[in-house]
Amino acid sequence: MAIQAGRITVLNDVPPREDGAYVVYLLQQANRAHFNPALEYAVTEANRLGLPVVACFGLLDGANGFPEANARHYAFLLQGLADAKKGLDTRGIGFCMRKTSPAEIAIDLARDAALLVLDRGYLAIQKTWYGAIVAAVKTRIVQVEGDVVVPVEIASAKHEFAARTLRPKLHRLFDEYIEGLSERTVKHRAGRGLPKGDVDIADPDAVLAGMTLDRKVPPVKRFVGGETEARRRLKAYLTGPFADYGTDRNKPEAGAASHMSPYLHFGQISPVEIALAVRAAKAGGPEDKAAYLEEVIVRRELAMNHVHYTQGYDAYAQAVPEWARKALAEHADDRRPHTYTEDELAEGRTHDRYWNAAQAEMRETGYMHNHLRMYWGKKILEWSPSPEDGFARTLRLNNRYFLDGRDANSFTNVAWVYGLHDRPWARRKVFGTVRYQSENSLRKFDAKAYLKTVEALCAAEKN
Repeated sequence: MAIQAGRITVLNDVPPREDGAYVVYLLQQANRAHFNPALEYAVTEANRLGLPVVACFGLLDGANGFPEANARHYAFLLQGLADAKKGLDTRGIGFCMRKTSPAEIAIDLARDAALLVLDRGYLAIQKTWYGAIVAAVKTRIVQVEGDVVVPVEIASAKHEFAARTLRPKLHRLFDEYIEGLSERTVKHRAGRGLPKGDVDIADPDAVLAGMTLDRKVPPVKRFVGGETEARRRLKAYLTGPFADYGTDRNKPEAGAASHMSPYLHFGQISPVEIALAVRAAKAGGPEDKAAYLEEVIVRRELAMNHVHYTQGYDAYAQAVPEWARKALAEHADDRRPHTYTEDELAEGRTHDRYWNAAQAEMRETGYMHNHLRMYWGKKILEWSPSPEDGFARTLRLNNRYFLDGRDANSFTNVAWVYGLHDRPWARRKVFGTVRYQSENSLRKFDAKAYLKTVEALCAAEKN
């Protein structure tokens, strides 16, 4: 199928350069060689112009590293890039990777390019890159939005109040955007004379070893990065655990989660590809499919809407709605039944063994089930000296240990703990009218079985 016009935005409306040597694509958000609308657009244009395609990536390192990223995040990223390069090589597309910022490599390679193609992200740092590129590059620039199902500004022109306000807007557009993507044949294969990088991604472990970064949070064994692994996991999931998604999705011990979130975060799989596979799955009924699409489209794209339309989405005063801040402020001096330092929280040294287990799963394996993420966050609010302190702690722990931390979903989910996309509830100590979550929520699943699951997962990481 063709790339929908709604995904395509011309950022610098000038004709492609007649003396350009190639079409360059900044493969920064969508780290994959297949089912990638921006890449297919670049190939289509290169074929029309009689030119090869070069994909590029700027690897932030040292003092200029990606904010809050550590060895865990970079290991997964580099594994994915190594896999993407193999796919690009197979297709005859060049790849240039350098230790520099995404903006700098795009600006440099655009000097000899007929056309620059960008993908799209919604975080402030990504918008800064794109802004610098547009200000500096004189050739034609086209941005293709391929890591959401429905382009954010087409779905809504404003910050949405809650999932219930965005859902009908997305549902009206689902069928138009949940379509297959034809992979174009590359007519002019990359060869000699194209720009060269200074990073050999063939050995991602060696690249990681040569970087200056935080190594206190190590890589995990539970997840391997790359689009090949993402598709393998998705296929296995849809022929097995997915059959019980509708009934078991909120049971952490049941194994009904797909674990696609790290791969979506790093752009190693397309949400449209997932949606198509879910719709076509033989396992699972209509309720299972509807429930899964609610999570991967409505909830995920509500998060994209939030960070796109909120300046200061990582700050308590901007991210948390006024009614919730007021309610929490009115109870800021309430006595907390328990208080813990951030180190105690990180190490899982609280009185609550189930919370400690959830923290251990996150700390050791980079993942925590969504149902427990809500409980985990609400308890940090309850156990912190102030709501402002709790918000900052929750975000730091989230971004440090989760593989999918520093994501639009991360910022949005943390703000949800403090009242975002929610309404006032019955008043109580500490929380005011912000939603509370008690230990009773643990009765909805087999908490003791979950403890055993976490014990096994953590042991596997240490072996």
